[in-house]
Amino acid sequence: MYLTQGLHRCLQQTPDRTATIFRTRRQTFRQLGDRVARLAGALRQLGMAEGHRVSMLALNSDRYLEYMLSVWWGGGVLNPVNTRWSVPEIVYSLDDCDTGILIVDDHFLPMVPGIVASASRKPVLIHAGDYPTPDGMLSYEQLIANATPVEDAQRGGDDLAAIMYTGGTTGKPKGVMQSHMNLWSSAISRMAQYPCPEDTITLHACPLFHTAAMAKAVTLFVAGATHALIPAFDAKEVLQTMVSERVNEILLVPTMLQAVLSHPDFASHDLSGLQRINYGASPISAGLLDAALAALPQVQFFHAYGLTEAAPVVSVNPPVNHGPEGRTSGLYRSAGRPGYGVTVKIVDEQGVEVPRNTVGEIIVRGPNVMQGYWNKPAETAATLKDGWLHTGDGAYMDENGYLFIVDRLKDMIVSGGENVYSAEVENVLSRHPTVASCAVIGVPDPRWGEAVHAVVVLKPGALVDEAGLREHCRQFIAGYKCPKSIEFRAEMPLSAAGKILKRDLRSPYWKDSTRQVN
Repeated sequence: MYLTQGLHRCLQQTPDRTATIFRTRRQTFRQLGDRVARLAGALRQLGMAEGHRVSMLALNSDRYLEYMLSVWWGGGVLNPVNTRWSVPEIVYSLDDCDTGILIVDDHFLPMVPGIVASASRKPVLIHAGDYPTPDGMLSYEQLIANATPVEDAQRGGDDLAAIMYTGGTTGKPKGVMQSHMNLWSSAISRMAQYPCPEDTITLHACPLFHTAAMAKAVTLFVAGATHALIPAFDAKEVLQTMVSERVNEILLVPTMLQAVLSHPDFASHDLSGLQRINYGASPISAGLLDAALAALPQVQFFHAYGLTEAAPVVSVNPPVNHGPEGRTSGLYRSAGRPGYGVTVKIVDEQGVEVPRNTVGEIIVRGPNVMQGYWNKPAETAATLKDGWLHTGDGAYMDENGYLFIVDRLKDMIVSGGENVYSAEVENVLSRHPTVASCAVIGVPDPRWGEAVHAVVVLKPGALVDEAGLREHCRQFIAGYKCPKSIEFRAEMPLSAAGKILKRDLRSPYWKDSTRQVN
């Protein structure tokens, strides 16, 4: 088993099917296979040996998919760069895993001098863009044109495939080591439950450096489906591309889905061809799900729960749980059940499994679980214990094996000795018709230790005050869970993957405290 096998299958069976669509560029699997073999040959000529790391700092494009496949074809290891990082953060990731080659697109060329000036090992620089290639860099297209295709190295199984650096919420980022088996088994597990038809055209709007988007790309490689891409999430371009390319599937995080549905031009776009929306990063709120189902009645919704260390999917909540029955039973709020080959337990602080419907920590075992953190044995030992991945996520499991995420354990608010799970409060707030998005955090309180604080973004033109939102919350949750304070903002701080950055919301409140802000 190796991650380029899907490309070989397409070259054998469907070579003339469209493989990638990026704005005005499109290519067949035959063309993709030729470019991949050539780029792999060029990378080998530039020093990439088996197991060597190659990075890419770029927005989404067809070239990003070529990078992924070419590095694997040539026997190397991916080290995708977070596009939201500063130069010091980028350099740390390159130095940490001794990256020898860095591919950069037009958008990030201004960062190259800073990277070169401070990196311990000066990487070979490749320019993958449409601007003239700067001095000191090699042209991506010229390398492909001049290179001799090479045979696939066919590294697979437990061989390292990617080092995916986490966001670095505590200290330095950690490089999650994902093997070919990790990524392949995660894709196969999802496809066994919910097949990916060959006529699938998936729009990549989430950044490909992120584990969720990369995993979706791997699934499409295995299935031989078509990749449509836009450089970065933009609600209008999402709508336009879904129409022009007859996209039938898309991966979004809830904040992105909200932006698409609320775009002023939404109603003028014919999205009747859209069949599936996969969402993750956080559960969907009741209000957003209602709006999505009303606006897109033909669409099936899938929710995937996972983390980078699980490559990344642990469980999937199927479309049936997003309809009327799922709303009545409450299963729409679940993270689904663990996938094939994935074992999950809910344990207490001593690692002992707790009874059903009791909150504890999710631990995971299976072929999708990472090999460890690159060069960090202590952190690896703290996370991987006796073959189990300790996720740090608080949840309970019901009698039928459905997971219900209550919070990141570090996000749990302890107010007056009572545990308050921010996700529960957020779900209630999101039901208010004026709320576009919200986040709940704990802030210092002299009497209670921590107080529940809500950060809210209102829908355009909406009017509501703190008292109105607190009264709304009291109808659904206990008084001690209701926000003691509410802050209104025009927008939320978001990661490159569209996830709300709670650490940025917490930081001003805890900057004079000894508590670590995560």
